[in-house]
Amino acid sequence: MVLYIALYLTALGTGGLKSSVSGFGSDQFDESNEEEKTQMANFFNWFFFFISIGSLGAVTVLVYIQDNLGRKWGYGICACAILIGLVLFLSGTHRYRFKNLVGSPLTQIAAVFVAAWRKRYLELPPDAAALFNVDDEIGGDEKKKKQRLPHSKQFRFLDKAAINDPETSSGIEVVNKWYLSTLTDVEEVKMVIRMLPIWATNIMFWTVYAQMTTFSVSQATTMDRHIGKSFQIPAASLTAFFVGSILLTVPVYDQIIVPITKRALKNPQGLTPLQRIGVGLVLSIFAMAAAALIEVKRLKAARSNGLVDNPTAEIPLSVFWLVPQFFFVGSGEAFMYIGQLDFFLMECPKGMKTMSTGLFLSTLSLGFFFSSFLVSVVHKVTGNRRPWLADNMNRGKLYDFYWLLALLSALNLVLFWVSATWYVYKEKRLAEEGIELEEAGPSGHA
Repeated sequence: MVLYIALYLTALGTGGLKSSVSGFGSDQFDESNEEEKTQMANFFNWFFFFISIGSLGAVTVLVYIQDNLGRKWGYGICACAILIGLVLFLSGTHRYRFKNLVGSPLTQIAAVFVAAWRKRYLELPPDAAALFNVDDEIGGDEKKKKQRLPHSKQFRFLDKAAINDPETSSGIEVVNKWYLSTLTDVEEVKMVIRMLPIWATNIMFWTVYAQMTTFSVSQATTMDRHIGKSFQIPAASLTAFFVGSILLTVPVYDQIIVPITKRALKNPQGLTPLQRIGVGLVLSIFAMAAAALIEVKRLKAARSNGLVDNPTAEIPLSVFWLVPQFFFVGSGEAFMYIGQLDFFLMECPKGMKTMSTGLFLSTLSLGFFFSSFLVSVVHKVTGNRRPWLADNMNRGKLYDFYWLLALLSALNLVLFWVSATWYVYKEKRLAEEGIELEEAGPSGHA
């Protein structure tokens, strides 16, 4: 019982931490200041770098300690590390910037849709200036009012939420958000909707990522994992190559690629968030192509050595042949994770950073769910005679599954390119209307 409680508390704490820490970190930078904006991009790079160092330590040092000294030592070291981290975090409280809370973003989104539905039969005014906006709100703290956003012509059905209907608002001093939303609230909801195509096309990368912890590990168990004559690499520890490629990619990107792309693209951040996501998606295609080719090579080695019907036998083919697929996915994750984090936090409406982080994290979980769905479909379609994913991998056609993922990833890349071409960054949209990006509400040091 104690173990289950501990595991559930760990899951609960991890969920709260992951959805908040990146958003809180970005709050420490002023997006309206170009220097701080560049520093925030660097923060995301090194934030992910140190996460990866922790992962590498977990799959190497902690695994060794648990195997040789016992799990109590492993859990104890983790507890001490968390305690030290908590003390360090709290020690900086007086230096942090804190943003005023603006209410639940989900409530705002729901209120806009409800208000628009209730006034679906009303005609929109020809001039958007006639719609209710933040400047029309009576009373309240002026400092807490949101930055006015320009009106956009997309998703105009939502604009009806900002129609100030005299029949429903006469005699009412306090605005009911379920009947009347400001045009700025409507535009913030539109910003979230515009992000959804990018969000949807990010899921496929994490479906590819899921293969690194499932079928790639299964491949490794059948291959020669020896280094020298005595040491054998545990199959699950191949993720060390995966994490290693991340640790290599982040500093290479920060120190080499960023300076080059700054000059070539004339962008102070180097690659834009969407360009980084695109690079990650391309690398995922390479990963699946490499995985398919290596699987063909593994099956040929099994056939040439008469091991097809012996699934537990070690095939005389070095496990290091799997490094390319781990490298491509690991490097892709470095671009993808940082690009997604930057995109969702920079492009989300003010006050919705935690929700935007949730959107980002949901692509990970949905990617794993879609992987399970694909496996179920492939099992059902290929049947038992010539299954792609057989219990005996030497009799299966795993390479066809990898090619399927490569094809789906390529189609997904096309959809992403269309979505990214259609998308206009928030800063550019505001600049076109002559509006300067403001800091996200009042902020100060506690």
